Amino acid sequence: MFDSHVAVLLDQAVSLVNTLTDGQARGRPYTAPRGAELADAIDAAIPRDMSSLPRSVDGDQAAYLAGTARRMREVFQAMQDGRADAAAETVNDLLYDTGARPRLDRAGSGSWQMHFHGPDDSFAAGSSASCATALALAVGGGLASRLGVCRAERCDRVYVDTSRNAARQFCSTACQNRTKAAAFRARRGAEG
Repeated sequence: MFDSHVAVLLDQAVSLVNTLTDGQARGRPYTAPRGAELADAIDAAIPRDMSSLPRSVDGDQAAYLAGTARRMREVFQAMQDGRADAAAETVNDLLYDTGARPRLDRAGSGSWQMHFHGPDDSFAAGSSASCATALALAVGGGLASRLGVCRAERCDRVYVDTSRNAARQFCSTACQNRTKAAAFRARRGAEG
């Protein structure tokens, strides 16, 4: 379905959106980190082993990534709502604004790897460009329906459906279980 590099970048996009955007998570209001907490949240959202970019996240870079996350959320929401044209327009804007471009770079082991950012890009710009490209490959590659927003009540966290049958509807097992338990209680109440 997705090659391993694109899958990692889509995971980064999901992690950034779910960490850096306000909304609801697992039935509770969620407020994204701000100020001094933002850089630590980004470090947690993109573990060091998930990115080859040199890492130094100052306030400006943190704000840049938070802005990218809000725009990426628009892509997931547009796909969930069946608005593929809006998703494509947002992705195109992200690609342009981040300066995304394919490039082969030599990895530490001597093999060549595809990257979607320049060799001198900051962590924020490079991560944004890479995530934007991964979303472009999903939206333009026939896998846009795999981008989703949790369907549990009071949750708007995003996910990428990697299941074989493309049937995922929830961001997590916790939300799936919450939804099943609520449905069970509703059926039981209707019977009694």
